[in-house]
Amino acid sequence: MTSRNGWHPSGPARLGIVVGGSLSQGLDVRLDGGGGASVEDIAVGSFVTIRGRRQRYFAVVTDLELRAADDSLRHFPPDSPDGFLADVMAGTMAYGQLSAMPSMTAALDATGASLIEAAKTIPEHFAPVFAASQADIDAVFSGPAGDAFALGSPQGMEAASIRLDLATLASRSVGIFGASGSGKTFLARMLLAGLVRRGEAVSLVFDMESEYGWQGQDNDRRRQVKGLKQLFPSRVVTFTLDEDSSRRRSVAPDGVVRIGYDEIEPEDIEILRESLQLSAVAAAAAWNLKQKFREQWLREFAGRSGEEVGELARELGVNPAALGALHNRLTRWGRFGFLADKGAGSGSAGGIIEHLERGSHVVLEFGKYGRSTAAYVLVSNLLTRRIHETWVRRKELADGGQGDEPRPLVIFVEEAHKFLTPEVAAQTIFGAIARELRKYNVTLMIVDQRPSGIDSEVLSQLGTRLSCALNDDRDINAALMGARDAGQLRSVLARLDSKQQALVFGHAVPMPVVVRPRDYDESFYAEMTVPAGIAGVAALSESAEERMQREIDELFPPE
Repeated sequence: MTSRNGWHPSGPARLGIVVGGSLSQGLDVRLDGGGGASVEDIAVGSFVTIRGRRQRYFAVVTDLELRAADDSLRHFPPDSPDGFLADVMAGTMAYGQLSAMPSMTAALDATGASLIEAAKTIPEHFAPVFAASQADIDAVFSGPAGDAFALGSPQGMEAASIRLDLATLASRSVGIFGASGSGKTFLARMLLAGLVRRGEAVSLVFDMESEYGWQGQDNDRRRQVKGLKQLFPSRVVTFTLDEDSSRRRSVAPDGVVRIGYDEIEPEDIEILRESLQLSAVAAAAAWNLKQKFREQWLREFAGRSGEEVGELARELGVNPAALGALHNRLTRWGRFGFLADKGAGSGSAGGIIEHLERGSHVVLEFGKYGRSTAAYVLVSNLLTRRIHETWVRRKELADGGQGDEPRPLVIFVEEAHKFLTPEVAAQTIFGAIARELRKYNVTLMIVDQRPSGIDSEVLSQLGTRLSCALNDDRDINAALMGARDAGQLRSVLARLDSKQQALVFGHAVPMPVVVRPRDYDESFYAEMTVPAGIAGVAALSESAEERMQREIDELFPPE
């Protein structure tokens, strides 16, 4: 015997039937009484399937309710919850109800195969509802063969696996949100490892807390975990701004970054205006200095005494107090050990770009400078601007038939609200990249515990979002901004476990899903192992001539 849409009813137990609802607000499902399904056995965020007449629906539970057929039950309940009268009323006069948001449908095509697509209709009244099975999860989240990345298990189904197509994930910018301690760092590290393992896109990681390069810290279990360099020694290159920090951690970076004074632009000062506590006039004075001193404007300006600054203000026609404030703030940068007269060698912006162009993934550890907002924002924005300029130029040349397409690049940045506030998002290169989507083969992966601090236009451009638990209502609303069915998903996001659970929705998944991320342990390390004979990403696509030049550069590094 088959169900009314062709599927066999054997499998998961029936939960109830559809009694109302809509496509926009979700379906109302009355739970079966008589000792059947109980609201206590169903969690918000879990999957259900609904068997309509012509197709099957995949839905997410967004809310649970207790209902009564007669309001008098509220005023005259049974004397005992275990008595005969309570048993009689349960499931008839009093019953449980769940709300389910239908996201996908599956219908049988002419060959008998399932055709899965976004839900554009809803089932009829009294359609039976079942808990989702492993086969249902596989049908929706199977991913392309050989390329699917196992992210974790869905709510209440530890044996099942949610898989992502990482090429689809990286094709648009990604947001990873969560309160401190919610597990967003481990989630981000897993996705980065998957991207390195897959090898199609390269990544640049601005490692604020030195968590992604050689090793990270699992504070809950008080143990060290492997970073990207340990997992992929031939594919990942690590740089540091703080060589002393690397030495104390017994880590040997591949290079030390030195930023030249001549590489810093007035727009870097504009972005840092708030953190430097500068007025708009003071920040704008940097453009006057650049016009006068050209590339060495910052070096020339920082070397002036107080009296000379006053004379310079009169010469430029700038408010002396504003220019003095700018001078005071910028001279403090002399304590940044990573600043040099000129950036040179593999540790310069140009050297990092060369590694990315060859297909190496780059992790830049900030060490002690990760605690300085000015240093973190300055270096990240400066390097990203140079890299973006290179990718734009190469993409335009490729469009004109004068070269190859640049590799897809994912730029990973923590504390994204420092770059993407409504006040500065239009000025930062990160804001430009988010708005351009992947026009120039560059996307962002942003990690933040305060999504409410990020510009709404940037949030709306994120293709896929993975949100762990958030404590503030404003952050919850921001994480869901622009999402379809945001109203229903809000209740799901608000009820996530405080650790190791995430709501995933957007471009890379066919429907929203609550996931318990897999453990970042030995089994994960083993799965990330690169097959023997594949030395690195560069070796996958470089010509014999390019390989020879790379080997020469490795033996005789450019000065």
